[in-house]
Amino acid sequence: MATGRATWAYRDRFGDSFGRTFYRRFGPGVVSSIGIGTYLGEPTDAVDDRYRESLVSALEHGVNLVDTASNYRHGRAERVVGDAVRGADVDRDAVVVASKAGFVPFDRERPDDPGAYVRETVLDAGLADPDELAHGSHTIAPAFVDEMVDRSLDLTGLDHVDCYYLHNPETQLAVTDRETVYDRVEAAFEVLERRVAADDIGRYGVATWEALRVAPDHDAYLSLPELVRRAERAAETVGNDDHSLEAIQLPFNVVMADAFTVEAHDTDAGEAMSALWYAHEHGLHAFTSASLAQGDLAAEIPASVNSVLAGDTAAQRALNFSRSAPGVTAALVGASSVEHVAENVAAGTFDPLGARTFDSVFE
Repeated sequence: MATGRATWAYRDRFGDSFGRTFYRRFGPGVVSSIGIGTYLGEPTDAVDDRYRESLVSALEHGVNLVDTASNYRHGRAERVVGDAVRGADVDRDAVVVASKAGFVPFDRERPDDPGAYVRETVLDAGLADPDELAHGSHTIAPAFVDEMVDRSLDLTGLDHVDCYYLHNPETQLAVTDRETVYDRVEAAFEVLERRVAADDIGRYGVATWEALRVAPDHDAYLSLPELVRRAERAAETVGNDDHSLEAIQLPFNVVMADAFTVEAHDTDAGEAMSALWYAHEHGLHAFTSASLAQGDLAAEIPASVNSVLAGDTAAQRALNFSRSAPGVTAALVGASSVEHVAENVAAGTFDPLGARTFDSVFE
């Protein structure tokens, strides 16, 4: 598991190579404000090899955050993450590993009959009821989430996952009402609270696509304050002193800034806040996905923003925008090649925007 002592030692090893606030507090220690994602790519041995090489390079050059999920690349991503953590010249305890559960994972490749596979491995196995399955592929049923934590530990070969997310819980809104979704989230949180107590995971979060950055009247909306309340109730049910909901993951970049601009989350004081500002004010860590807008921002950044950002390339400037927002602990970016890893890691040699300059972008 990632420890305070090991992550601070990692920061001491690499910190002089980077700009201001590159390493930020998370959990018991610190984490790099650029993290490596493992979502994209075909489920092939060749792509596995490229990911493994890229991840090792990132870990050996100052990035100690790796993000994956049980379903990424049909389970291959978790295997590669475990290989890279063991193969890199860094201590396991210096690396923060995050994974997710929600989408039914295949086993290394897409089966000929995905529907039959889901019926056999999820429904017939008693991990979820049919009415808990959305789009034939998504569930956060407690037994399923519990099984996925075990699967993540098994596939990575690690004895601990530092942050475990519920993956796109808003997907459940396709099959039931919002209150029932909150109930399902709370039940899943109870599982994760128990796994925290058992020291299988360090903390947990919600990784979303739309839920936290759309207006309350949107079909995919979920309230961040309500999710926190459900975590508090889950911890109380389990008997933990405090809840371990500590992270959110959501898209945020130069052309997709809703997480900062849409004030969708009401507080007890009656004030509406954006997801990032709520996270900033309430001690949650935000991790941004789609930091390069699926690669589009690696080619060009809007001129009105480009002029205030630091970095030698468009990709570096885009990453520095994402990690400059209030509440953001790290911006996630893919690891398709060693060359891209080197470019993305080098973004951290530039300072992020100050608060005043960041705010000026939106004036």
